[in-house]
Amino acid sequence: MSDSKEYVSRSDELGNIHISEEVLAAISAAAALEVEGVSSLAANLGSDIAELLGKKNLAKGVRVKLEDEKVEVDLSVLMSYGHTIPEMGKAVQEAVKTALESMTGLEVSAVNVNVGGITFPAAN
Repeated sequence: MSDSKEYVSRSDELGNIHISEEVLAAISAAAALEVEGVSSLAANLGSDIAELLGKKNLAKGVRVKLEDEKVEVDLSVLMSYGHTIPEMGKAVQEAVKTALESMTGLEVSAVNVNVGGITFPAAN
């Protein structure tokens, strides 16, 4: 296991719970991909260098920062042509925030959505 992984830890009466950044990124990616208008995640963030180094990255296009038990997420998405960028961006922010908070109990301080491109329907 890599020493560079970051975990957020929570304690309760039964012990500790550790959640890795990779899990937070995977939850964020899944939530973003469920939003209408998001065709895929874009792999243009600096954290995707891990994929080039041979590490499998299930949430390419997602960067998670942990500070004081608050989560900040940066997502880079490709949008389907015909959708409104501000509406889709707001829907992604809400979906990611809701998913992370309900699944982890952590507070989400920000969800930054970067539209890295537009996909067009295939010509028939």
